[in-house]
Amino acid sequence: MNKLIATLIASLFATAAFAQAPAASAPAATNPTVAKAQAKEAKTDAKADAKETKAVTKADAKEATKEASANQQMASAQADAKVAKVKAHSKAATTKAKAADKEAKTEAKEAAPAK
Repeated sequence: MNKLIATLIASLFATAAFAQAPAASAPAATNPTVAKAQAKEAKTDAKADAKETKAVTKADAKEATKEASANQQMASAQADAKVAKVKAHSKAATTKAKAADKEAKTEAKEAAPAK
């Protein structure tokens, strides 16, 4: 989670720095083909930056999803373990009760013929 927050803050500062950067001052009355080439290059750079930001955001979201899934699986496993433990204790108690009951019956049978 800390990595996600750090990445988001870093990207916020990076976008703020690009937004505040002064526009490149184009020389007045230059060749139109040079101006077109510069505009095309600026557009390509903007697209590359957008792709990079999107990829980083996507990777961070994927990591957060994996982490959340792992936490959910851990919680589920802990709950299953508790249920299994309760069942085991219940079964053990039932087995002990049956054994005690059987022992009491055998003692009663042994005591009965002695009359």
